[in-house]
Amino acid sequence: MTGVDFLRQVALGQKPEVSGKVVVIGGGNVAIDVARTATRESVDSVQLFCLESREEMPALDEEIHEAKADAVAFNNGWGPKSILTEDGAVIGVEFMRCTQVFDAEGRFAPQYDEADTLTVDADTVLVSVGQSIEWGNLLAGSAVETGRGNTVKADDFTYQTAQPDVFVGGDCYTGPQFAINAIAAGKEGAISIHRFVQPGQNLVYGRDRREYHAFDKDGVAIEIGSFDSTPRQRPGVAEENRGTFKDDRLTFTEEQLKAETERCLGCGAVQVDEYMCVGCGMCTTKCAFDAIHLVRTGDSKPDVYEKLPMKIAANAVVRGSKIAGKSVETGAKFAEAAIKHFTRK
Repeated sequence: MTGVDFLRQVALGQKPEVSGKVVVIGGGNVAIDVARTATRESVDSVQLFCLESREEMPALDEEIHEAKADAVAFNNGWGPKSILTEDGAVIGVEFMRCTQVFDAEGRFAPQYDEADTLTVDADTVLVSVGQSIEWGNLLAGSAVETGRGNTVKADDFTYQTAQPDVFVGGDCYTGPQFAINAIAAGKEGAISIHRFVQPGQNLVYGRDRREYHAFDKDGVAIEIGSFDSTPRQRPGVAEENRGTFKDDRLTFTEEQLKAETERCLGCGAVQVDEYMCVGCGMCTTKCAFDAIHLVRTGDSKPDVYEKLPMKIAANAVVRGSKIAGKSVETGAKFAEAAIKHFTRK
């Protein structure tokens, strides 16, 4: 049975056919969900086998930690060789040692030592090794292009494909990621679609994705030895909810909350106000760590020289009102002065 089918049955309130010794094959977050769910189905034991080493597993550390707390046994570096059956029923799985998961270019290309095998007794096998994208005839006749893993090629900011009126998001664009990534892509894609159907709208101008990335302490170019490397706090466990489908995580204690906030490195991340920044570039030259860069997001269209004064005045009206903020009177005076200046003969 596939892990997704198993989870679907549980979610729909159906009784999945799992019992005895359960073996889960896979190393991602879905495989962890499958294993943790299986522990709640009155089985004898749950073992998880995956190709990756502990460090290479795509599952989150938090997920692995919680699965171990649910008595899931982890077996890293093993790939399935064959599923053993007797009289039509599963009795075990034969695994072979995985010596390499990715090649030198980082592509998935597992290699095995078939002489190093392991046979495990099993009554139920749940396979959770990923899913593929099947488009069928959905893209037939369109200009949409697909790439690695049958994912769709699109602009990484607007999610617009080679077919201008087709936008994409989620796993069919990025490959396997989290649900929250798909939700974020859906929001940004909706903004792009709304702009696309409005005449004269640009898909890029005025948008700030504010993407955040984890701070890589191993790859920085400055001395960080003085920074405290306090580990992330973990919430406690509500024992009365363990083994159920209720959330068994407690909130942080006051001491944990203080310890977690003290981990902040004070990186000084800021958001640029495009209506105040004049693009002088001074910040890029003054930053001692070369952490600030100016990036061109679009080019303005050329205009006839005789029409420039009125266009500049109109732009000044907009900028003047925004810079003036809440002071309507000040903004009006600024706009009036700008119009007089650019329209005088």
